[in-house]
Amino acid sequence: GEDVKPFTPEKTKEIVMCLQQPAVFCNMVGDWPALHWNAKYLSAILEGKTILFRLGLKKVDLVPQFETRCSYVEATLEEFLAWSCGQPSCHSGPFSCYDYSKYWAYADYKYVARIFEDKPEIFQDVRWSDFGFPGRSGKESTLWIGSEGANTPCHLDSYGCNLVLQVQGRKRWHLFPPGDTSFLYPTRIPYEESSIFSKVNIANPDLKHFPEFSNSTAHVVTLSPGQVLLVPRHWWHYVESIDPITVSINSWIELDADHEARVEEAITRMLVCAIKSAENPSDGDLWLNPTEVEATSHEINLQYLNKAVSVYLKSQETSVSEQARSSSTGAEQRTNASCKRKRREVGCEPEGCTLLTQEFDFSTPKAEELQKIPFGPHLIQVLPQTHKTNVVSAFGVESDGRDLLHENEGEHFGKLHSERKQLVMTSDCETAAHQMDSDCTSQTALSTNDVLDCLVNPRVISLVARLLLERMRV
Repeated sequence: GEDVKPFTPEKTKEIVMCLQQPAVFCNMVGDWPALHWNAKYLSAILEGKTILFRLGLKKVDLVPQFETRCSYVEATLEEFLAWSCGQPSCHSGPFSCYDYSKYWAYADYKYVARIFEDKPEIFQDVRWSDFGFPGRSGKESTLWIGSEGANTPCHLDSYGCNLVLQVQGRKRWHLFPPGDTSFLYPTRIPYEESSIFSKVNIANPDLKHFPEFSNSTAHVVTLSPGQVLLVPRHWWHYVESIDPITVSINSWIELDADHEARVEEAITRMLVCAIKSAENPSDGDLWLNPTEVEATSHEINLQYLNKAVSVYLKSQETSVSEQARSSSTGAEQRTNASCKRKRREVGCEPEGCTLLTQEFDFSTPKAEELQKIPFGPHLIQVLPQTHKTNVVSAFGVESDGRDLLHENEGEHFGKLHSERKQLVMTSDCETAAHQMDSDCTSQTALSTNDVLDCLVNPRVISLVARLLLERMRV
């Protein structure tokens, strides 16, 4: 029958929690009311409610389009749809300054619980219980609505794994395994809790500046409506909308192994806020991502760190079986962990957070483990590229419709968004510089961001976290 799904909730959860490579679930959501959540339907449901859209240029340069480099407008979905169709009414609306042929718009990372807070019955349209997570619905999910070209810079999420349902249009995902982290040149500037960005512009990499990217291995898939993508923990991903309108729904699944990552994130936040608040930042130093409301105080960050360490140590005292049971039960834990940006979006304070984390895991699934996974027409592997390809030609590959694409791609590059700052020289330095010819004046000075970028490198933070945790165990 049509209601019979290829996997039971128990089997699906086993796959989600164990599989360490991306895969696409098919024929699992055919009876979900959320499949009707196209942009026109949502526009009618929202009844003129405005949401924030991020706008970026379709023209691609060598620098990633971080959120600090984008524009923002408040608009209704009706206005967004009119703009994307080129209707005359948009000439005087919120999108009037943005030519559709030059810009894309993205209502990204919208909490279903927030935008539909007056219509809680709609939460039940999303049924993650079919994936083995009873009680998880749209309330623990986020919504993404974009125009063609809308994209998310390449990054990895510090917490959990990710389930993504494609509702309308298609999105192309470029995924890289955790073992490729050093090839992707990780950075914490712009700073955003739980997101580690790549300096590489996946759409237009520059191997001259980031040559190690040529060693990375891309897994590329085009996700079509009705399909659900599993993004395992710590997999890098760059996502782009390739149809005129796209709608996606996702939910982050908390993992017991996440506790250490919360400690690392707390350390990172403390260092970034402390160092950046110690200088007088220039007007162009956009180090804080727009998604971060403000740089929190050292006192608050220290509370956050202590809470993260406390939760980690408590989790170590719990048996593996107890952790497995608690990871999928308990409404409070599920709500706290399901939203990657919960602390800043919902106002969760350090003392109230259920904290998650973990170190980078460079392991790959063993052959015998993969043999146990029921790959086939209902569960499709997102395969790695079989050989290195020309980046430009790889991005020129077009989809032939609604089928999954496993494309070969290599790509990278990008630079720190903030401009390098020149040293302000005293007269003594100027004299010395004159005597030393060009030695002092010709070199670009290291900025605070340069030092910070190295200090909060994930490898450094992981070591600091381990040392702190060892100290607490003594």
